[in-house]
Amino acid sequence: MPWVALVTVWILWGSTYLGIRYAIETIPPLLQAGVRFLVAGLLMLAVVGPRHARGAERPTWPHLRSAAIIGGLLLVGGNGLVSLGEQHLDSGLAALIVATVPVWMVLINAMVTRTRVSGPVLLALVMGTVGIGVLVGGPGGEVNVGAAVMILIACVLWAAGSIYARTAPLPRHPLVVAALEMITAGLALLVLAALRGEFGRFEPADISLASWLGLTWLVFAGSIVAFSAYMYVNSALPNDTVATYAYVNPVIAVLLGAAIARESIGPNVYLGGAIIVASVVLIVATRGRGPKPAPTPNDTAQPTPTPTREPARMPRPTEEPTGDMPADDTSAEAEPTR
Repeated sequence: MPWVALVTVWILWGSTYLGIRYAIETIPPLLQAGVRFLVAGLLMLAVVGPRHARGAERPTWPHLRSAAIIGGLLLVGGNGLVSLGEQHLDSGLAALIVATVPVWMVLINAMVTRTRVSGPVLLALVMGTVGIGVLVGGPGGEVNVGAAVMILIACVLWAAGSIYARTAPLPRHPLVVAALEMITAGLALLVLAALRGEFGRFEPADISLASWLGLTWLVFAGSIVAFSAYMYVNSALPNDTVATYAYVNPVIAVLLGAAIARESIGPNVYLGGAIIVASVVLIVATRGRGPKPAPTPNDTAQPTPTPTREPARMPRPTEEPTGDMPADDTSAEAEPTR
């Protein structure tokens, strides 16, 4: 059963990039993301809130503030920018750029903790950078540089939010944390959508069936089911096994984009993608038996790392990374909120 859950995480979180592509065809990007996270967060809180968010476990103001900050960095900055970027990039290409989150996690963690970056980690950082360069400027494809930079910024924000989440005061139950992050981020995304004028050019009657299906998939499969499966896998399988989603997800995303959306896969995607995936594999291998990588900006309302004082709290993957990547050491990790 744990392996079935792990494959579920691989497929569902890998599919969220394609889900975004279809959702934003007829729904403005930030409006789509806001509705996704607000609905998913409210549904999740309705299920877990009565048991895990009442009495002594009721979230406090510091908890809500931390959830808002983390949700802002991971979901508004991370997923919001990915949604904007996918207007001009194939979903598979976006997923490959997002796959570099574990590398940025390690680098930011080293800067914050003032620790030395090891040789393998430095090599992974260089490889990830080269891989992105090949994706954007390599042979066989024309890539919108602005959109690629936008998604790269999303990766950095996701990594920064994951680092902050390690020490931030948060509720004890990870699903409550994820729900609060999604709700606060969903509201913020809707405000940003209004400021961008997305409501003015949005006509519900014009939403295509593909966009409805994409949004529904993101809410239920990408945010609720995938994260629940991730939490189960995180408690049932070894860390290094769980960490495989960090480099399997982008491969799934590329394959789904090519098979379903007929996205082209040129030499730049093969070569750049291989370099990026290799850099993530190196990061995961360097971590050894450390914390598990967390989802990336797109994976789910990917939950974020939870405070360390509670043993059974939210896992600490190498976020990313969505969905869902940080660790307690200098390894790359981040946690879902995704």
